[in-house]
Amino acid sequence: MYIRIRPFSTDVIKRGQKLQLTTFVYTMASVDIRDNNLLGISWVDSGWVPILTPANVLEYFSERSNPFYDRSCNNEVVKMQRLSMEHLNQIVGVEYILLHAQEPILYIIRKQQRQSPTQVIPISDYYIIAGVVYQAPDLGSVIGSRVLSAVHGIQSAFDEAMSYCRYHPSKGYWWHFKDQEERDAKAKPKSKKKEEPSSLFQRQRVDNLLLDLRSKFPPTFYQPKPGEKPIPVEVKKEPEPTTEAVKQEEREPATKPAAPAPASTKPPPEKRARLQ
Repeated sequence: MYIRIRPFSTDVIKRGQKLQLTTFVYTMASVDIRDNNLLGISWVDSGWVPILTPANVLEYFSERSNPFYDRSCNNEVVKMQRLSMEHLNQIVGVEYILLHAQEPILYIIRKQQRQSPTQVIPISDYYIIAGVVYQAPDLGSVIGSRVLSAVHGIQSAFDEAMSYCRYHPSKGYWWHFKDQEERDAKAKPKSKKKEEPSSLFQRQRVDNLLLDLRSKFPPTFYQPKPGEKPIPVEVKKEPEPTTEAVKQEEREPATKPAAPAPASTKPPPEKRARLQ
């Protein structure tokens, strides 16, 4: 939210009034930023990171793009009047100071409300790590975050416990865990599936095939009892024909040719005259 100011003559507006109007404009412009929660954001200007020192870290923090900086603070008043930062102790209001510096990586800046030259009230702290600006959470935010994490863990535990709970009107309540299913599955033997009985045609066909194979390839060993050594089967060999019988077969003439088939006694078919 910004307020547009009409241009006035510099002769009419005094310097103190002009500073007051400028401060009012910056206060209204930063209302939307201060109302938001800045704990979840960060800000960095890569051009300043290599040259950050305790002397210029407040100038880096007062960049216009920094959402953590309030332009209605006394630092802006001192900067516009071109005074040194030592004059902050003499002005009542919000100011930023360098609280701690650990070169070259860590700087802590505090935002505080000055009541008098010796009395201040801390508002919030900001830490700069490697040029990145973060807002330090307050004690209430830390406790709220821890409580929320604890409640989330407890709720997740209750949800998981309820997923294992079972109920039946006849049995009541009981617990059903996945590990118990695996243990029960390992303990119980796997039941074999019942095979369908073979048909009469299949049994007869298999028996015929086995008999045919046995006749073609007779067994050469047989085992009287299970576990005993197999005993070879004696195969009877047919006697080979003598040389005299072979010579006699060679001397015998070849088989007589078959007699010719008798001619058929049926008369030839009659020829019929064709119609002209």
